[in-house]
Amino acid sequence: MNDNQVVCVACGAVNRVPETKDASAGKCGSCGAPLFSGRPADVSGDMLQRQVQKGTVPVVVDVWAPWCGPCQFMGPEYEKVAQALEPRARFLKLNSDNEQQLAGALNIRGIPTMILFKDGKEADRVSGAMPESQINSWRSQRIG
Repeated sequence: MNDNQVVCVACGAVNRVPETKDASAGKCGSCGAPLFSGRPADVSGDMLQRQVQKGTVPVVVDVWAPWCGPCQFMGPEYEKVAQALEPRARFLKLNSDNEQQLAGALNIRGIPTMILFKDGKEADRVSGAMPESQINSWRSQRIG
């Protein structure tokens, strides 16, 4: 039996969740927060790095900015995908205005940009606003 390592977005604690358990109902052993909320979590650069490096669940991050019109369009579409697919993947949002250094390190050249991390490494990325169906298609080709 394998366990997934799920990083709590509230406190950063790493939680072991057996694959036989329903992770969507899991709570953090340290702070008691739900491990998955069905909504993308807004994260800092430190939390993004912790999620990618310590978690075993694929991470999809939407890099966006509050002034970006296409980002505003895609936000609700991205949220629908997160609601349908968590806990099979962790869905996060990173505000590029607040995390300019990390956005530069990630080579963000346009927003919105979605990046998929698997096994601690970037597996794929796509830029531009997309409707729910297109996000799902991109995700299913890469995560399953």
